[in-house]
Amino acid sequence: MKHLAIVPGDGIGKEVIAAGMDVLDAVTEISTFDYDGELFDIGADRYLKTGELLTDEDIESLKKKDAIYFGAIGDPRVKPGIMEQGVLLKMRAVFDQYINLRPVTSWFPLVPLKREVPFDMHFLRENTEDFYMGAGGEFGPSNGDCKLKVKRELYTLDIDLNVDAEPKDDFAFEIGFLSRKGITRFADYAFKYAQARGEDKVTLVDKANVCTHVYGMQREIFQQKADEYGMKLEFMFVDAMAMAMIVRPETFGTIAVPNLFGDILTDLGAQLQGGLGMGGSGNINPHGVSMFEPIHGSAPDIAGQGKANPIAAVLAAQMLLTNQGYPEEGQMLHDAVRHVLDTGKTTPDLGGKLKTAEVGKAIAEYVLNQKR
Repeated sequence: MKHLAIVPGDGIGKEVIAAGMDVLDAVTEISTFDYDGELFDIGADRYLKTGELLTDEDIESLKKKDAIYFGAIGDPRVKPGIMEQGVLLKMRAVFDQYINLRPVTSWFPLVPLKREVPFDMHFLRENTEDFYMGAGGEFGPSNGDCKLKVKRELYTLDIDLNVDAEPKDDFAFEIGFLSRKGITRFADYAFKYAQARGEDKVTLVDKANVCTHVYGMQREIFQQKADEYGMKLEFMFVDAMAMAMIVRPETFGTIAVPNLFGDILTDLGAQLQGGLGMGGSGNINPHGVSMFEPIHGSAPDIAGQGKANPIAAVLAAQMLLTNQGYPEEGQMLHDAVRHVLDTGKTTPDLGGKLKTAEVGKAIAEYVLNQKR
């Protein structure tokens, strides 16, 4: 019995997670997989009522779970950044989910490229360092000096900043940090992941020609790990990688990328495979609680209308199953998605006529018809 935390969150998160739960329930009917799910009220509605984001009580309860199934976060009634930093980024940091896994697969005929070449790129995005640490602020005549403290699982940073500029000026900043320990565990995971996929190469994406310090050390450590594993290491600058994803996506397999660049490239990847509604992701701690979610946002403009595409949430459930030791059941969900695409049982954004819940039920029905 797996103990799952269910966090629908905001907007269409509630709808797509409900569809995903229908699919997981179907899996329990035809396999040994079983679970109990506890619903967590974490999101904008609670925040607007109580001012609470991710509480200590939430964290203690979530720590007892095997995995978290997460919907979406964000609400137009709340200033941008509050929900994202106070819930999603905090959850990734608190549970030290240092790998963000985002597969980019050629779901034909949704791929917008002119040539139909199959590809299956798996992006491993470092999830707890780089420029997404919240190490930023403002200082100067209008704000005074800046004293900044950043806590992470591996370290605590205390920073004092003051610039002596003439004429006196205000400054805004965001600092990116990469630790040796953080890079080392990231590189180790990347090469093990590529090996498990039967590959002999990892592609490392950075901007080491400009950000020479952080990404220079990252290259050094990745090369050491490549030598240790007896594997190849390919370097790509992020701008060149964005172009290469369009012209030769089939040449890439496992791709390691720092946090900020990973966020950007994986959204490009999502569009390559048919849009944000086709992208599932996993926030992974190999030795702790991992969280699985669709990569799209809360889409408040269509929330509650049954228009949301639940396939990304189903693919996130596939990753959850695989992570929890049920890869065959995960493959069933992948096959079920292929089936609804082939038969047109999709939401209007993919050319179908079904509502969110109906797509979930169509996927669940396919799963129920499978034999172990």
